[in-house]
Amino acid sequence: MRILFLHPNFPAQFRHIIQYLARSGQHQLVFMTKRKEGAIPGVHKVLYEPVREVNKDTHLYMHALESAVLEGQAVYRTLDQLKRQGFVPDVIYGHSGWGPTLFVKDIFPNTPLLCYFEWFENAHGSNLDFDPTSLLTPDQVAGCRVRNTPILIDLYSADGGLTPTQWQYQQFPQEYQNKITVRHDGVDTRFLQPRPGAKVVFPDLGIDLSEAKEVITYATRGMEPCRGFPQFMEAVALLQQRRPQCHVVVAGADRVAYGGQLPEGQSYKQRMLDKLPLDQSRLHFTGLLPYDRYLRLLQASSVHVYLTIPFVLSWSMLDAMSVGCAVVASSTAPVQEVIQDGVNGLLCDFFSPQQLADRVEEVLDNPGAMKRIRANARATMVERYDLSELLPRHIHMLESWAKRGRGDNR
Repeated sequence: MRILFLHPNFPAQFRHIIQYLARSGQHQLVFMTKRKEGAIPGVHKVLYEPVREVNKDTHLYMHALESAVLEGQAVYRTLDQLKRQGFVPDVIYGHSGWGPTLFVKDIFPNTPLLCYFEWFENAHGSNLDFDPTSLLTPDQVAGCRVRNTPILIDLYSADGGLTPTQWQYQQFPQEYQNKITVRHDGVDTRFLQPRPGAKVVFPDLGIDLSEAKEVITYATRGMEPCRGFPQFMEAVALLQQRRPQCHVVVAGADRVAYGGQLPEGQSYKQRMLDKLPLDQSRLHFTGLLPYDRYLRLLQASSVHVYLTIPFVLSWSMLDAMSVGCAVVASSTAPVQEVIQDGVNGLLCDFFSPQQLADRVEEVLDNPGAMKRIRANARATMVERYDLSELLPRHIHMLESWAKRGRGDNR
């Protein structure tokens, strides 16, 4: 097959599938992206670059749309050059929303376009109005509608698509849901395995928890309200008072990946450190970790905390379950699709640091009872999310669409 992948990042959600295809040596793989770093043997990476940034005078509602159009334009022009050089894909697989997929049907009208549909914004009933103390403004409601424009264009243009969870699927307009298949990317349960006796020792970071009896872990792309970072830190303050021997390890970047930014120079990490009476000798920030260290951290976890508003479910929660962590998570819709309280994890109120701390203590005080929950967490990943089961279905889907689409792309 000749397959074109489109994503501003590299390799992003397509890492497992493109590595598998590349190893086979049977396909011509082109990945078009803005990210210069990174390479995969057998994958031809093609860079594109928008001609400019979003104009600061553009209407507020239109910023995301203008950004997507600029991305789509850059991809269109780069694809046109590839086509002139003789490259015509059998199937195109791109991430919807950022813009790269917007105009590919105008270059290759007879090549099937598959989109990875990650999220459709709804002003009511999901992430935007989840916090009852933060009322939506008319600008936020109207802006939400316009931000969906690139995805609506993709829903119209695409021949098919995938989304990882039922919760995410339910966010898309019903009239387009027939184009979308619910299929998770998959969890590498062979790599993400339990390792009894694992310890957190990162000498270059000044972290040696080899003697620690209680290690509470939290992993995140960004330390932000979307992933409950403020509530987590408030719970940490409570736990440090109650449990003088516990250590807390936070893996992630001091940034906001999703949601509104704080004023220039401020971060939620520093805000919580300034606000709370924390023993920082027992609170460890690692930054973003390489995958092997991230695995070791999860394997050494006494209890892993995952919080999210009703939004995209993070890979980190599923990774932790695959490793056999005892996960304490928010009782929000995306989490409840995977975790049943008291069966394969424990749930708590997203907005209650007190309840979060209580449930973390429940894990720490009952290691024997947690063996069943840990085993069930891993079993859930093996039975429902195993990469070795889901990846072949993913490949078969691509092959099926490629066979349908061979035709004239003049």
